[in-house]
Amino acid sequence: MQNEMEEKFEDWRGKEAIPGKHGGVRAASVACVVEIMENMVFLACTTNFITYFTKSWHYPSAKASNMVTNFTGTSFLLTIFGGFIADSFLTRFTAFVVFCSIELLGLILLTIQAHIPKLQPQGDNAPSTLQSVVLFTGLYAVATGVGGVKASLPAHGGDQLDSRKQGLISGFFGWYFFSICFGGLLAVTIMVWIEENKGWSISFAICTVVLVSALFVFTVGFPMYRFKRPTGSPLTRIVNVFVSAARNRNRFLNKARLNNNISATEVEETRTFLALLPIFASTIVMNCCLAQLSTYSVQQGRLMNKKLTQSFEVPPPSLNAIALLFMLSSIAFYEFFGKRISSSNNERSSSFNLKRIGAGLALTSVAMAIAAIVEAKRRHELVKNNIKISVFWLEFQYVLLSFSDVLTLGGMLEFFYRESPASMKSICTALGWFSTALGFFLSTVLVDVTKAFTRWLDGKDVNGSRLELFYAVLGDANVCECFLVM
Repeated sequence: MQNEMEEKFEDWRGKEAIPGKHGGVRAASVACVVEIMENMVFLACTTNFITYFTKSWHYPSAKASNMVTNFTGTSFLLTIFGGFIADSFLTRFTAFVVFCSIELLGLILLTIQAHIPKLQPQGDNAPSTLQSVVLFTGLYAVATGVGGVKASLPAHGGDQLDSRKQGLISGFFGWYFFSICFGGLLAVTIMVWIEENKGWSISFAICTVVLVSALFVFTVGFPMYRFKRPTGSPLTRIVNVFVSAARNRNRFLNKARLNNNISATEVEETRTFLALLPIFASTIVMNCCLAQLSTYSVQQGRLMNKKLTQSFEVPPPSLNAIALLFMLSSIAFYEFFGKRISSSNNERSSSFNLKRIGAGLALTSVAMAIAAIVEAKRRHELVKNNIKISVFWLEFQYVLLSFSDVLTLGGMLEFFYRESPASMKSICTALGWFSTALGFFLSTVLVDVTKAFTRWLDGKDVNGSRLELFYAVLGDANVCECFLVM
């Protein structure tokens, strides 16, 4: 939704921003550079936390899986809170600085804990209350920071570009997602190797230094940014529209305008936000499937043949690397060549992004069917023939689920930013991450429900479980959700 206020930006002095001096491609590109570093830090933790919780903290397999999904889910859940703060009270620049600082404090706490033996469980002992308190305080400080950063950073980057030039907006979100993937590639290769071979104390220390660097790079660009001042709570305005419509006893939102305090802009703002919700809802189960890559897929990989050569073993989280390389190549190819082929004005339409999201949802169900087949084969070979099949059998589900993530999340970030009201860019962009949060929390619920009503996940590890049945249920649930929502 466009309106006359959308193009009013200020410089750092509070004066009207000057085109060519404030904002532009250079200012937007800083957000992409910062996202590489921030996402590397975040994924260095989430992709291998299952190992940290089971090996270093001695948590059971199911509890460790739920700890990972709860942490990741909370991180993405808080994007709505971060987006609300950025849109309502702070500039998106200020919101990033505040939340990145909170994330940094959490990392520092985890780093200190990893360096002090008394703050870690010894031998095979369960963690003490103090040790658990320190761990969870650090974890959820990081989660709070991540929520605000992921809501404010893409919206801040998009604000640097002229919204009338949709080709530039499309290009920015293409390269922003490239940055997400590149940060992920660094996490699952370099950082996972460090965690497996040098220890988590070194990994946390490196992550802390990288995040400090990201915060420094972002703030250095302060003079060239342009800022959109918040105009109050958009959620309050939406509630006021509903209240006014209800008082007029009519289900159509335009009846809210019978209240002289409700403007046409506020009614249209509400309509636009509500129109985004079905798309958001359609991706929740897909994200539940994606959560398995950082939980049960890692546990599967640890019980398979990980040898690439006689002297080198592949850490299961690093299986993401091949998928990420494919994604990076495809994004770069499209941005450089695909746009010229598909469109003379280099712009992606809204329908393009909707088709992109739909393709990602379909690919997810295929991925879960293949994941179930691979797990059935793994258990059969182990039980019947005492053979550990290669960990690279998992590559099918890693590649397919990673591509579905590119299609859905990448499509949602751009679609929600382009279609959202000017005063709700951060909140609406955060809907993509919020869907991820609900997917990860749904994974926790489904694991608990499955354990309560079946014995599929009761084993000490996945060898004693029927994980293929759980995967099949997730694939079917994804198909059902798509039909119900669409």
